[in-house]
Amino acid sequence: MADYGANGGGRTGPEFGGGVATVLATPSVQSPPATLEEARKAPGRAEKIEVLTRRIEAEGIKYVFFQQVSITGRVMGKGVVSTFFSSVAERGYQLVYGATANLFTDRYGEYIGFGPESSELAAIADLDTFQVLPWDPRVARVFCDCYDTETGELLDADPRQNLKRVVQEFEQELGLSFLIGIEPEMMWLKKPENGGALEGVTKPYCYHIHQFEELRPVLMDVVEYGQALGLDMSYGDHEDAPGQLELNFR
Repeated sequence: MADYGANGGGRTGPEFGGGVATVLATPSVQSPPATLEEARKAPGRAEKIEVLTRRIEAEGIKYVFFQQVSITGRVMGKGVVSTFFSSVAERGYQLVYGATANLFTDRYGEYIGFGPESSELAAIADLDTFQVLPWDPRVARVFCDCYDTETGELLDADPRQNLKRVVQEFEQELGLSFLIGIEPEMMWLKKPENGGALEGVTKPYCYHIHQFEELRPVLMDVVEYGQALGLDMSYGDHEDAPGQLELNFR
């Protein structure tokens, strides 16, 4: 595999499955720069962009999703043709405030949270989160931190920044490290041949391995994709609803 330098993106550090030891050996979460200008001129940023640009060219990556997270956990953002990666990574991209609330409207047709007259945001890529999508290596993604373009300050409604801040405060005040396990559950449904309502691919038998085995193609894809994206995939089981899987990671 080609060597793109220390800042070529992707997971670094301890291997999967280390549990508490892995967490303790992992570098502490760092808060993003405090202002938009500091983010654009952060030490080492230009070098990281250069390294990632070389990687994009070498691996034939054609498209990059610049993403931020809304207050409800939805992934928002813009797609950028790879030839424009370096310029967008340097300056960021602008988006409306309403993207933090999914650009949804209330019952009266008004945008939730922020009106169309609100100032715009600037989303600045957190280059350490650059990852190639394992299901299509022509495409990559990078998460972004959001700033107010008028004040230049961090957006207080940015969930990623708030999580970083809380983790850092927790570690500094208590001297402890986070060990977080996520237990997402999902339903796999199918259309019956008679065109009726959707139904589960499997029966609602909780913990039955034969039900788990029936969904093995899904299970293995999710595990392999998750590991490729840097998730420490751990446990899983069939839950008590039709087609319901739980696949855990930390």
